[in-house]
Amino acid sequence: MKNTLLFALGLIAVAMVVFATEPADAQTTSTGPYYATPAWDQKLQCDTLATCPRFVLLSNWNNAAVLDRETGLVWEQSVDTTFRNFHDSQVFCNNRATGGRRGWRLPTIQELSSLTDPTRNFPSLPAGHPFGGLAFPQPGAWSASISIAAPAFAPSSTSNAWFIEFQHGLADIDVQSDSFGATWCVRGGQGVDPQ
Repeated sequence: MKNTLLFALGLIAVAMVVFATEPADAQTTSTGPYYATPAWDQKLQCDTLATCPRFVLLSNWNNAAVLDRETGLVWEQSVDTTFRNFHDSQVFCNNRATGGRRGWRLPTIQELSSLTDPTRNFPSLPAGHPFGGLAFPQPGAWSASISIAAPAFAPSSTSNAWFIEFQHGLADIDVQSDSFGATWCVRGGQGVDPQ
């Protein structure tokens, strides 16, 4: 009797191990491609649009958005070149519904700078980029990053916003109240608190 009980308990233990090792019934498929987790420490080289592994034009977003596999950010495919002041650019992105989705915002100066290639001019974007709407000359695109310190050319100003000038890819500070720039909205990432 004791041996039969031990044998039965042994069979139960084996059955538990077998059932515990079977795959779960979780859903593992959905629409769209899968990519490795982006990290800011990787560098994906872009030489031409055909050989650029960094940018993916998202067809399930009606080709209106681009995934940057290097940073994990989703950018609007086209920069909106209606020149707006800083405040109006923030409102524009916060109300945007590109690709049928809300949740857009102005990028930080670091996120916007991540799209520039310091070896290129006119525009300073990587050679294989899929972006449109960049008309030159233009004053640049607003970021959500604010500098409280006033620049020398506007000492009476209390707050200024950073922008990227895409002719040379340089970051600059400008006075919010009287300057105009393009608006390029982004989804994902950290954003900034003031928005």
